[in-house]
Amino acid sequence: MAKQDGIIKLKGTIGDISFYKTKDGYLARSKGGVDKDRIENDEAFQRTRENGSEFGRAGVAGRVMRTAFKMLLQNAADSRVTSRLTKAMVKVIQTDTTNARGDRTVTDGNLKLLEGFEFNINATLGSTLYANYTDSINRETGEAAIAVQEFIPKDSVVAPQGATHFRFISASAEINFEDESFNLVTAKSEQIEIGSQTQNALNLTCALTAGSALPIFLVFGIEFYQKVNESYYPLKSNSNNAMTLIGIDLPAAGNE
Repeated sequence: MAKQDGIIKLKGTIGDISFYKTKDGYLARSKGGVDKDRIENDEAFQRTRENGSEFGRAGVAGRVMRTAFKMLLQNAADSRVTSRLTKAMVKVIQTDTTNARGDRTVTDGNLKLLEGFEFNINATLGSTLYANYTDSINRETGEAAIAVQEFIPKDSVVAPQGATHFRFISASAEINFEDESFNLVTAKSEQIEIGSQTQNALNLTCALTAGSALPIFLVFGIEFYQKVNESYYPLKSNSNNAMTLIGIDLPAAGNE
């Protein structure tokens, strides 16, 4: 892969060279590679087939999770979240000690590795919010909760220019990666002024299925607004909204 230089940028194919545009600029690469039939059948490419199968499985798992939290991701996700989440899922699959290589799954891997995943790498929760909070997941009752301690917004929230208010948002989901289904519950705070007032402690609770047998995921984020004439408007850019996967609880039979 080579980067195109010069004033004129090309797109298309000339001979054995393909020219194309990506988020990293205009690139060029030569055609070629191993024949598809050989990759699918030659014993020498057994590892390639195994890696490809697991990579595809990781991509599906990442898509299922993104779909589960789609409502939140619309307001707080960077342009590379798909590839970053797929990479994280690959690492989960590689911890599966139950299935043979090529057949490993995220369900039998250590999903706890996803804890701390930032859906918006440009605005991480740790660099946006300095208020103290705790999270908990009670599988028996189905409650997934976040408790934010008393804080002063002006000192505890790093707000973008133009923002006058913010609100906390949390969501919890039971996800079945095998049949690609999920159950999602969300909870949001009221809009909070970015001022020097003392904000009382608050709780965000999501009520899921009691005694669920599925992995449970809890995310926590912050969204910014501008208040105009008693109405709250989301900022034009969502690049400062943060959302993090802060809690994961696995069923008793899962890998801790």
